[in-house]
Amino acid sequence: MTLINPVGGAPASGGVAGSAIPMLRQYWNVIWNRRLLIITVVATTVAAGLILTLLADPQYTARARIEVAREQANITSVEGVQPEDAGRDLEFYATQNALLTARSLAERVSRQLNLSRNDAFFIAHGVDPDAAAEGVGATPAGASLTSAQRRQRLVVDTLLKHVSAEPVRGSSLFDISYTSGDPALSRRIADAWVRQFIQSNLDRRFASTTDAREFLERRLDELRTRLETSERELVRYAAANNIVRLETSGTGKTGSSPGMQTLASVDLQSVNAALAMATADRVAAEGQLNASRARGVSEGSLNNLSINNQRSKRAEVAAELAGMLARFEPDYPPAKSLREELTALDASIAREERRAVSAVQATYDAAVAREQGLRARVDARLGKLNTQERALIQFNIYQRDVDTNRELYNGLLQRYKEIGVAGVGANNVSIVDAAELPVKPSSPNLLLNLILATFMGLGIGLGVVLVLENLDETVIDPSKVAALFDASLLGTTPVSESGDHYVELGDPKSSIYEAYFTVGSNLAFATDHGVPRSFMVTSTVEAEGKSTTGMALALVLSRLGRKVVLVDSDMRRPAMHNNLGLVNNQGLSNYLAGDNNWEDLMQRSPIANIDFLSAGPQPPSAAELLSSDRLQKLVESLDKKYDHVLVDAPPMLGLADATLIARAVEGVVYVVESERVAARGVSSALQRLREARGKVLGIVLTKFKSKHTGYGYGYGYGYGYGRDEDAKSETGGAWKSGS
Repeated sequence: MTLINPVGGAPASGGVAGSAIPMLRQYWNVIWNRRLLIITVVATTVAAGLILTLLADPQYTARARIEVAREQANITSVEGVQPEDAGRDLEFYATQNALLTARSLAERVSRQLNLSRNDAFFIAHGVDPDAAAEGVGATPAGASLTSAQRRQRLVVDTLLKHVSAEPVRGSSLFDISYTSGDPALSRRIADAWVRQFIQSNLDRRFASTTDAREFLERRLDELRTRLETSERELVRYAAANNIVRLETSGTGKTGSSPGMQTLASVDLQSVNAALAMATADRVAAEGQLNASRARGVSEGSLNNLSINNQRSKRAEVAAELAGMLARFEPDYPPAKSLREELTALDASIAREERRAVSAVQATYDAAVAREQGLRARVDARLGKLNTQERALIQFNIYQRDVDTNRELYNGLLQRYKEIGVAGVGANNVSIVDAAELPVKPSSPNLLLNLILATFMGLGIGLGVVLVLENLDETVIDPSKVAALFDASLLGTTPVSESGDHYVELGDPKSSIYEAYFTVGSNLAFATDHGVPRSFMVTSTVEAEGKSTTGMALALVLSRLGRKVVLVDSDMRRPAMHNNLGLVNNQGLSNYLAGDNNWEDLMQRSPIANIDFLSAGPQPPSAAELLSSDRLQKLVESLDKKYDHVLVDAPPMLGLADATLIARAVEGVVYVVESERVAARGVSSALQRLREARGKVLGIVLTKFKSKHTGYGYGYGYGYGYGRDEDAKSETGGAWKSGS
């Protein structure tokens, strides 16, 4: 049969079972059990924090804010060196954060403010410059430092300890804080820190272009020399080949330099244009000449004013002559005179026409001669140009070399100028808020320090508790009894409130009686026939409550109307007769030594239904007496007369008595004192009992401090719950023997 253990615990074979306590509850139980230790540790740390806070010198923190803008590192205006991405932003701002607390920056601030010679600086930080500087030591190379160098190094170390740089989340801002005992000094150093950071940033930017400038300067010198050499070669070749280049608005004939032509090509173009005009003039003159020859009258004569006037006059004379001949005879003198005048006019017109034809011929001849002369000049210029064009091939090679060198030189010169401008350009670091004079100390913060001390005390206290709990091998938690010892927990009994267990056992309403009543109830389920007819009570060491447990169980059984015999088998140190107010003149040792009349050895106890067999006189060897079969026979004889035989056995540690007695009884009730005996000792003793074929009925955890450990009893109701007689009467029904 299995009974749910009111105090918890895992089920054990053949005994009482229990429900496991949750892990959090177990931790809470441990904390509650050691709460006084935790409170002491917390109180100590809080007191120490309070004292240190009150004794600490006030510290003042000045804070300045700067903005560090993300900037592309450009060598020229053409392209960026670094791509923009989130990873590089994180790297950039992490680098800036490290630079803000760099040792080189602290050295700059120290030099600017001359802090190594400022005694107020050391006083504000509580540092003795002379004593502390001696501990700075030597350089890594082994060379000793001068006093000024040691003070300077001490200043730098102190600055780095008291400065902090923190980025403002989600922005490009940084807060630079400096803390010291002097508010004015804190502000000065904070301001100097940000200004020196800005200056150092400019210096780094300028220094970063030094190598580039030096490289470009060397390249510019080389290209300048190459350009001058190529230009001299070009001029020399042009002079040697009579090449003269003229600037034009177009592209040269040979595809050489754009906007340039040679003098020969320009001359050829002008002569060729004149030839074209001469040819046109010759063609026009030839046309006039052919026309005049075909008509007999030149076209020019028709346009001659003199000839036209004479022809007009001849027409008038001819008309007048015709009119006169119509009225007069041909020999009429005026008519004759008119004929003579007409003849003279014809002769004059003929002379003028001949002169006009000669002029057309002369014009034609001149046009032909001019055309032939210009054609000869064109042929001459063309030959010269062909020769020069062949020379221009090499000239253009020289020209391209000059152009290439000039472009390279101009490009590098432009980059050199850009780098020079970038070195002195705008800074990407700016001050957002200058440091203000602190008006109140930033530390010590009494409230914060007390809170931190409290949490520190809790942490230390919990750590100590966990260490002690792991080092403590005693049994504290009833729920672990079954798992530790492979035995059922019959119950737990509290520490005596009055200090006298036997007085409290006389009160059925006392907590200790209630606890043993529960043990008796659980013991009824230890066998299939109820409470064992014979059983012994033992423990690991003395003074664990073994005798009290035996006395209490006998009392509980007797009050239920059971006839009980209580046997004190501890013949080495008998004590139960004193608890009952009886004597120990004779007893168990007499019977085991050979006295067969055990009834004469029995004593009536002052408690109804309880008889008592004392240990008797101390024998030379108790183990030898117990190893005989007389003990088994005695138990069998007592079992016939009494309902229950309860044997108070000696403790297990170092003795064989209990293992010998265990073979003579039905089972063993094992007593373990809470927070006293190591679990390893209990396990070893139980193992000895089991090896001796003793049946462990269960374990009673005595002197259990339920109100101080937080484990509780009876599902948290305490030992006093349900003390009314009706409840006990109902529980008592489980005590009836099934035999």
